[in-house]
Formats: sequence, C-alpha cells, structure tokens
Amino acid sequence: MITLDGGYLEGGGQILRTAVALSAVTKKPCHIFNIRQNRPKPGLMNQHLLGIQALARFCAGALEGDELGSREIKFFPGELYQERISVKIPTAGSIALVLQTLIPPALFTQKPIEIYFEGGATDTFFSPTMDYFRYVFLKILEGMTEIEPPPVEINILKRGYYPEGGAKVNVKIFPGKPLKNLNLTERGELKKIIAFSGASEFLKNKKVAERQIAGVREILGKLKLPLEERIDYYQTASPGSQICLIAEFENTIIGADNLGKLGERAEDVGRESALELLKEEKASACLDKHLADQILPYMALSPKKSQVSVSEITNHCRSNVWVIEKFIAGKFEVKGNLISWLPKVYPVEQL
Repeated sequence: MITLDGGYLEGGGQILRTAVALSAVTKKPCHIFNIRQNRPKPGLMNQHLLGIQALARFCAGALEGDELGSREIKFFPGELYQERISVKIPTAGSIALVLQTLIPPALFTQKPIEIYFEGGATDTFFSPTMDYFRYVFLKILEGMTEIEPPPVEINILKRGYYPEGGAKVNVKIFPGKPLKNLNLTERGELKKIIAFSGASEFLKNKKVAERQIAGVREILGKLKLPLEERIDYYQTASPGSQICLIAEFENTIIGADNLGKLGERAEDVGRESALELLKEEKASACLDKHLADQILPYMALSPKKSQVSVSEITNHCRSNVWVIEKFIAGKFEVKGNLISWLPKVYPVEQL
C-alpha cells in the first residue's frame, strides 16, 4: 500500500485527487493521512468525499474513512468498471475537480463511460471554470490521443454557481490506448484570443456579461490583439458570473479565468482575467501555471518521454510530481521552466 502525507507542500485536495485516480489506474491501494492539512478547514469537504465515493463505485473499490471532515482514508481499487454512474452534489462543490479524479481511470477502460452530475457548480472558487476545463485542459488532452470523437465530451445542461450549485452536466469519456507523449516547448505564433463571458439571468438587466467583456477590451484592446467574444446568460439557482480567456497559438492553448464576486465591479473581473492572460503570454511558455499540474498525470501515463514548457512551477505542480512518482515507474525532471517525464516502463495495461 502506498502511504502519502496529504500535508505535503500545497497540502490541499490535489494530493487526494491525484492519488486516488492513479491508485485506480495502477491498481495500487493507497493510504492518505493529513488530508488538506494546510487548508483553513482540513479534512474531506463534500466535493472531495463525493469524488472519492464516486470513484469507488465506478471501479467497485473499497474505502475506509470516507466521512465529512475525515483527515485519513484508505482506498482499495477494484476491477469492475461501471459504464454509467451518477454523482449527486448537494452543495456548490466543483464538478471540474470531481472529474480530475474520474477521467484518468476512465481513459483506461475498455468501453465508453458516461457520468451524470446533478447538483454542484460548473463555476466556483478554487477550481477551474468549466469553460477553462473544456477549452484549455481538454484541448491539450486531445493532443495526447488518437481517437475520434475527442476523449472527453462535456454537455452543460444547467450552470451552477456558489452558493446554491444546482448544475446539471453530462460527461462522456471515450477510452483509447495508449496515450501519446506530449511535447510542447515551442508555442508558435498567436492566432487569436477568445473571450467566454457568462452570467446568471439574475444579472442580465445589469449587463454583467457584457461589462466583463468591456473590462477585457480595456486591457487587450490597447494591444490590438485578435479578439473573439461570446456572451451567454443562463437559468441558475443563484446569481453568479464567470469569464474565461483563451489564447490560441499555432501549437498550444493557454488560458485565464475569473469569477464574479459580491462587491466587485464586472469590469474589474474582466480586467483581472485579461491582465492574468497577458502575464501568461509574456512568459512565452506552452502551458499556463494552472494547466501544468493538471496535465502531469497524463504525461506520466504515456509510454514515452514527454516535455512541456510552463509559465510557473507552482506548489500544486510540485505536489503532483511527488504523488505521481509514488505510483508510476519514472521520474520528472525540472530545468528552468521545462518539465520532462522520463518513463521507466509502460505503467498500465488496458483495464
């Protein structure tokens, strides 16, 4: 059994999500203690608990310590994979973060997997917005597969914001073997920037989505960069808004997102996301700082060497490196802003 200290470095939920996902893929049981040790409220919150319970149902695994607030769990992965699972989230827990747990093992099954989320949030704090997840992370993941359709399809039936959640999302995952290695060190020329700005119907009269775009234009307009805009309003259980900026280059995609906050002007939400995107663009890297740690498990699940340039090596990234090397035979090398995965053996067979 692989034992991990959940308080290592960033000491948050990422260690838990990566560990149980790779445990399911590699069939190595894991024991995690000090879960979310460095957070204001340590232990399992609702979204963490529901995520690992969904994974256990998905692979017919067994869990010990799966209770709200628990700081220690043991996970024993099973062998029988369900083709359809339903995940109910009664809070505004992040759907994207639950998917970080479920997608890796689902990619190594033999048949397509369908996951239906009822409740939870598509766009919430301390999590990628669903637009970032779909149009940045999944686009990079697509480059590691050779299958059609794309490996993951997400259909948002209803958006959900903090504090009520109430989202409805259908996800289909199409396995393919093996994952190709990822080599992204030269991003090429900038082709365009796409701005996705959305808000609840509660905020339509205040033109919140349009004002978020106006804030983006204040920053990016001065640079005469190619900008495409998309504005949407949704029926939701509680008010909220989100914006996601995507920069498409010849060889890669980087992104920056932001959420509307009580007391903050919509224009400022847009300006903040634009300034963040510019910061990422100036780093001249192929992956933004948030995508770096998210893509590392997939690099390690490829049979060949991968190498990517990243804008910043965060503690989330370092924590994921540490967890992944516990489960998979190989080693990450970090030199400057380059992260390389050097596999020793091909880590998994088709489940």
